[in-house]
Amino acid sequence: MSAAGPIRILLADDHALVRRGVRLILDREPDLEVVTEAGDGAEAVDMARSHEVDLAVLDIAMPRLTGLQAARELVSLKPGLRVLMLTMHDNEQYFFQALKAGASGYVLKSVADRDLVAACRAAMNDEPFLYPGAVSALIRHYLDRVRSGDETPDQILTPREEEVLKLVAEGHSSKEIAVLLSISIKTVQRHRANLLQKLGLRDRTELTRYAIRAGLIEA
Repeated sequence: MSAAGPIRILLADDHALVRRGVRLILDREPDLEVVTEAGDGAEAVDMARSHEVDLAVLDIAMPRLTGLQAARELVSLKPGLRVLMLTMHDNEQYFFQALKAGASGYVLKSVADRDLVAACRAAMNDEPFLYPGAVSALIRHYLDRVRSGDETPDQILTPREEEVLKLVAEGHSSKEIAVLLSISIKTVQRHRANLLQKLGLRDRTELTRYAIRAGLIEA
């Protein structure tokens, strides 16, 4: 709980109905209060800049910036801010990416009414939260992949390259990307060339497929 009262929560999901349902769950608790909402990851970062918040609850799959990208920016922007990922994906890859991004917990939307409140309180007590029954399975699968040599390497793209990749995959032109990221068209084109070279890909179509596999956009 913040010094002034309830835990102040930033809620980000690109579906208004989901936000409404999650807000009902949280706001009925006396120690929790949703103080601002966002419809995508970039807006979530903006809201964190303009509002005093203690905890961010982020959907993973959102336009412009994913929840994972937003989590990294939020943790860098406000080191004291706690982050929870709220997702429909019971997915090992997303879980480990969430931990790497600085999230304190990972909650499935299908059981949000059961787990989310506890996850919020755990996060504010610096305790990790994962939905029941998943920890041992995820660790077992992760260790199996490490032993077999299948574990994916650490991030090979810079945060800026990842931003450009996501926007390219969403169909934005180089000019539009330049405006969105406040960089020059030449810089965008250089990032695109670096992406193709690093990933061993040939064109926008292959970049889009890679972005889907990496969880940057939905298929």
